[in-house]
Amino acid sequence: MSFEDVPGLPSVEITLSPADRFREYLATQGMRLTQERATIVEEVFASHEHFDADQLVLRLSQRTDGRRVSRSTVYRALTWLENAGLLRKVARNNDRDVYELDYGYPAHDHLICKRCGDMIEFYNPELAAIIEEVGRTHGFRVEGHRLEVKGLCSACSRPNRKSHRKLDMI
Repeated sequence: MSFEDVPGLPSVEITLSPADRFREYLATQGMRLTQERATIVEEVFASHEHFDADQLVLRLSQRTDGRRVSRSTVYRALTWLENAGLLRKVARNNDRDVYELDYGYPAHDHLICKRCGDMIEFYNPELAAIIEEVGRTHGFRVEGHRLEVKGLCSACSRPNRKSHRKLDMI
């Protein structure tokens, strides 16, 4: 699902490419944007799909351009990308952190199925207005919010259909 698929989601303008933003962050940490790190940023920002570290490692291993990235570099880079404000952890699914793009993508919320792990993105301006109002009521300057609603998706909440054996129906 791309963020364009979420109804009513506002657009966000960015001034730096994700690689340039990551380069700036790394410089503040006394590091540089190596070829491996640049490859990771390129692969992460190639789509808006939610992913875990192992899925990213798999995607990188399937690249045909010959650029290889070690598993340990991927894990370190994910932490740095999160600290740089490029990624954020959305939820844990099967004991794995799930990431999504944060930089250049509008704020939105998630419905997360506890059984299959499916994530449905949504944006509700009325909900955002309520959060702003609650903040004002308490003298709190809201800079953002994160809402993750957990439950069962429509497929997982359907009742099980038992097939009856012919002998049971007599």
